[in-house]
Amino acid sequence: MIQETLVITQNSSGLAHIAPIGIHVISRDGVYAENLSGTGSAISKDGVYAASQSGTGAATGSQDDFIILPFRPSTTLNNLLASKTAVINYCDDVRVFAGCLTGRRDWPLKPAEKIDGQVLDCALAHTEVELVRVEDNETRPKLFCKAVHSVNHSPFRGFNRAQYSVLEAAILISRLGMIPLEKIQAEIDYLRIGLEKTAGDRELEAWSWLMTVIENFIAKEGVYATSQSGTGVAIARDGVNAENLPGAGSAIASEVDA
Repeated sequence: MIQETLVITQNSSGLAHIAPIGIHVISRDGVYAENLSGTGSAISKDGVYAASQSGTGAATGSQDDFIILPFRPSTTLNNLLASKTAVINYCDDVRVFAGCLTGRRDWPLKPAEKIDGQVLDCALAHTEVELVRVEDNETRPKLFCKAVHSVNHSPFRGFNRAQYSVLEAAILISRLGMIPLEKIQAEIDYLRIGLEKTAGDRELEAWSWLMTVIENFIAKEGVYATSQSGTGVAIARDGVNAENLPGAGSAIASEVDA
């Protein structure tokens, strides 16, 4: 089971790095936990909600384990291997997801409570984790992490269609060279319907960032699209493809500026 999260790591100088990453959530008995999308609310094996249900406003009593799968090379991988800690943030401000894919990573942070790390100010909930072991791989190592502290800050009220549209558009943008341009165009056009009906200022701003990167890519590469405002794919700031977690379906990974 994949959760869409924002993982914050930091280097030896304390510089934070924010990356959207889909992570596996594992209950302590070794089976995959289910969750309410975006809440970080794990459902235990007997089907009842764990204490981490969003909106409790308190630290959770039940902790889960996580597998973080950053690509090699990436800043998240380097930082996590060095510091052996990270903060997993659950957030409904889709500008942060879109921002990390378009070179905007300067978001307000506050200190973590139990580890040497940082938390997004806008996080609805966060979990502080420690690295337990590494299953190495030349492309994408598995970093097994243990939750040491989880806190819910605000209730999760669900994604509206515009927020969903921005997240899905960001995912499409991360698949440069992996999905035919025509398919991306069709999906972006469909996602725009929900965006136009339900978007607020935050969603419109995030969408505009993504569409600008699409248009810049088309102009740079000389690729023709039926509609520049509704199609295309994105490149990272360094000009290479944005990376994603293969097989994750809805996972975003933007470790493109390692």
